[in-house]
Amino acid sequence: MIQLGYFTIDTADIDKARAFYSALFGWSFDEAESHPNYAHVAGGQPSFGFIKVERPKNNEHLYFRVADVDALCERVVELGGRTAVPSDGASGRTAVVADDQGVSFSLWQPAPGF
Repeated sequence: MIQLGYFTIDTADIDKARAFYSALFGWSFDEAESHPNYAHVAGGQPSFGFIKVERPKNNEHLYFRVADVDALCERVVELGGRTAVPSDGASGRTAVVADDQGVSFSLWQPAPGF
């Protein structure tokens, strides 16, 4: 069974988002996992954070935890969807994809030990 691995919330201003949601929900941020364009919320289950985008439109972006990003990207295309080239980062391998109706989400293959 595929489960939600983590998600991001789009924002034009990371600092404002940090201040607002800290005051509203008492959230704190994991500075080791954050950077100028991403603020990782500490202790969230599933993991999540805020990502800086120029013009937020959907505000949230779902990442489904999978065993093999590349294989599922191929399957997305077979089913009539689209996929970006997968990329690797500290948390693992990801790819933004869209279903056959244009709804976007990401596939996430966690790095070992993550």
